[in-house]
Amino acid sequence: MSAPVSSIRNLGPTSDASYARAGITSAQVLRDIGPDAAYARLLAHGSRPHFIGYYAMVMGLQGRPWNDCKGAEKPPCAPALMRLSMPPWPMTVNRSGFTGDHQLK
Repeated sequence: MSAPVSSIRNLGPTSDASYARAGITSAQVLRDIGPDAAYARLLAHGSRPHFIGYYAMVMGLQGRPWNDCKGAEKPPCAPALMRLSMPPWPMTVNRSGFTGDHQLK
């Protein structure tokens, strides 16, 4: 059996339902697609944008506490967060993320 998303540091049991709605059903799926694609899926499936949630996921995937993102690390995370939180319109969404004009990088 695959480990749940909540087995990743910083992501508690209530995260499992949000990630499952976005088609991310295990910790391994989250690791495979990475934080930007995962965050895009969460937003596309109704999760509200929040920078702490994004940082918690990024730090958790690195095995670090959610509040460990400091100083020079924050600027590289911030543009990705803003780009994903405010995607261009119009767009369509499928199970693997955004399609159409928006390209995840």
